[in-house]
Amino acid sequence: MNIGQAAAASGISAKMVRHYESLGLLPAVTRSDNGYRRYSEVEVNTLRFIKRARSLGFSMAEIAELVGLWQDRARASEQVKRIAQQHVDVLGERIAAMQTMQRSLQNLLQHCHGDARPECPILDDLAGLSGKTCHA
Repeated sequence: MNIGQAAAASGISAKMVRHYESLGLLPAVTRSDNGYRRYSEVEVNTLRFIKRARSLGFSMAEIAELVGLWQDRARASEQVKRIAQQHVDVLGERIAAMQTMQRSLQNLLQHCHGDARPECPILDDLAGLSGKTCHA
């Protein structure tokens, strides 16, 4: 199948197919006599794998490692689990940081009158002037 068909079958754009190929996530694909890329079901499955890994937030480096492990039938599953666990740990840290941001913003929202007055604790906090009056 051509790149457009492979893109459609995998659910990603042709531009991303080329990008993943340039990163080495796909092996060099065969080319037709006229130079067009030709993709098999193997490459399409790899593209689907990459798409799913991206949807779970894995980095490109992690995906490259996971693709390699997926294609290596002699791999140990502990390697895969290690990568996934590290990713879960990073996600947990990001979630905790975002929850802290959310709590801070909720606190600022509770202290903002949201009326015609110029005083704004949200802007003061962003300016590092919490509790002070700002006349910018």
